Amino acid sequence: MPELPAMHVAADGWVDGMRRHPSPNVDARPEGMPIDLIVLHNISLPPAQSGTDFGTDDVLDFFSNSLDCDAHPYFDQLRGVRVSAHFFIRRSGECVQFAPCEARAWHAGASDFFGRTRCNDFSIGIEIEGTDDQPFTPEQYVATASLVRAICASYPIGAIAGHSDIAPGRKTDPGPCFDWAHLRGLGGLGAALFPYQPGAAPA
Repeated sequence: MPELPAMHVAADGWVDGMRRHPSPNVDARPEGMPIDLIVLHNISLPPAQSGTDFGTDDVLDFFSNSLDCDAHPYFDQLRGVRVSAHFFIRRSGECVQFAPCEARAWHAGASDFFGRTRCNDFSIGIEIEGTDDQPFTPEQYVATASLVRAICASYPIGAIAGHSDIAPGRKTDPGPCFDWAHLRGLGGLGAALFPYQPGAAPA
């Protein structure tokens, strides 16, 4: 197992030393709400047709409401859409933070986790640059594992799920190419954190 780079979530919810790109699309969580779920997503803007289509700043622009919706035909459907996540992990493994973990980012949408609705209230969203039908990079798995470990050290995380697990039928990410077992092994994360198998509830 490769040695993971150390990450630390500071008391204010920002990760020490990580690039910040604050998003306006956040608000306060309900008072007293524990942060106990991590949700993994994938995103690519415009949707990548090949490996060369990754690496733009369009996701950063989208989450900061500054995307030029005339720059690509796909972007027309994104006019007026206001979303965000806490983190974005590029193909290179670089991590960008849009919101402190203490804040509620708008990443989950209509969602349900074992009967708990409004998953934005209690979750941290990690967007991984990619698509459902292309493999993710080794650097992304290492960065994701490091970030998940840091979050788990700071919050009472009880589970890690995909967007498809909390919004089945509506969302498919992080998709069939995402290697959950590899992530779990890299991070030394217990199986109880991964309740996406049918019928398996979090411990």
